[in-house]
Amino acid sequence: MEKATFAAGCFWGVQALFDKIDGVISTTVGYIGGETENPTYKEVCTDTTGHAEAIEINFNPSKVSYDKLLDIFWQNHNPTTLNRQGADLGTQYRSAIFYHNQIQKESAIKSKEVLENSNKYKDPIVTEIISATNFYPAEEYHQKYLAKRGKSSCRI
Repeated sequence: MEKATFAAGCFWGVQALFDKIDGVISTTVGYIGGETENPTYKEVCTDTTGHAEAIEINFNPSKVSYDKLLDIFWQNHNPTTLNRQGADLGTQYRSAIFYHNQIQKESAIKSKEVLENSNKYKDPIVTEIISATNFYPAEEYHQKYLAKRGKSSCRI
């Protein structure tokens, strides 16, 4: 089993998306990339902790590759909007890939370069590619938020 961590806006929709992928063993929504230890949702929403809303994915690489997870990440959010996804605004909604090892780092950089060279977007891609730090799981009521409400997706 391996771990992948992505930030792509509101974590509810991102979790629902990755939960559907064969080879994904489990997902947890939470906070990463900031300075505050054990932040709460309320604190993260103040846009002062430095944390991003993110998803931590445990996956079986013999069933789904990290590169495939990167493809899904890129295809399901706008990587050109700085600190924003749709109507959600703030650094907690930034686009970021938090790599867990050198191979993930290289794959993330390569996938970003391929997307940049594809000219799919007229604006530059602002997605951060940074080393994973402490990941703090969000409060229980955020875990599987959409599934608990009978929804399979929301706007990401």
